Amino acid sequence: MKVFSSSHTFNYSWEEVSTANWLKYCPWNDKSTHVIAVDTLAREVDPATGILRTERLITCKQSAPEWLKSIIGCMETSQVFETSYVDPAAKTVTMVSQNITWANLVNVQETVVYRPLGAHKTQFEQDARITALCGGWQRIKNSIEDTLVTRFKENAMKGKEGFECVLEMSRRVFAEEREKERLQSEGRMMA
Repeated sequence: MKVFSSSHTFNYSWEEVSTANWLKYCPWNDKSTHVIAVDTLAREVDPATGILRTERLITCKQSAPEWLKSIIGCMETSQVFETSYVDPAAKTVTMVSQNITWANLVNVQETVVYRPLGAHKTQFEQDARITALCGGWQRIKNSIEDTLVTRFKENAMKGKEGFECVLEMSRRVFAEEREKERLQSEGRMMA
């Protein structure tokens, strides 16, 4: 098993980050063009805790290395099952994801947590555990795990850049909407 961990501080409030998180794979993010579909499977709020639990299926264009495709076969897409928990009281967003595609050959479990770091910053923490399930072929297992850790590092950088774009656009759009509401309210008061 190999582990990939990263952390980052976003210069946006937890409220902004937790709202924009649902737009992470939208057209504002030109770094996530590999994501071709995000399907919400279930969503519920626990009445006792107020925690929003969402299950999503994320479908991506496949980009496995050629040597790995030759071993395990080539597929055009891959799928990931994600469960997220938004806890408004603790101000945390926790997302846990698991690969569905190639799950019999490799197990990838990722946990991402967003939590406030003061009033205007949010801490991002990512942890991925990657285990190749190739029986006794330690050399192949190590190669697969190393390749996937490298891929996680590359995608983590792209993911942060893309999410920064989403956060920036989201802030701009919400500011424009607040201004429209203010002007409409002033217009009603004048009438």
